Amino acid sequence: MGSIAMILLMILNLAWWVCIIHIVMSWLINFDVINLRQNFVRSVWYGLNNLLEPIYGRIRSFLPNMGGLDLAPLVFLLGIAALRIVIGNNMAGAYY
Repeated sequence: MGSIAMILLMILNLAWWVCIIHIVMSWLINFDVINLRQNFVRSVWYGLNNLLEPIYGRIRSFLPNMGGLDLAPLVFLLGIAALRIVIGNNMAGAYY
């Protein structure tokens, strides 16, 4: 049971960092530090969008309209943090 929990935690950590990279990259694009005319940046940006947009879309469907403020990544990160806590607490109880 412990190895399954460790694998789930590893997947959650990967999802956490992918989301953080997507957030930072969106800021850098919006502040024109990096631009989408570069092939590498464009391919990474579209890859991250294609990976995260289905998740963000489901979250956005139940969030209220906040104008230009997108809270879907924040809700996603909070969900990952909550799942980490639940898995960590259940994993600690499995060894007793």
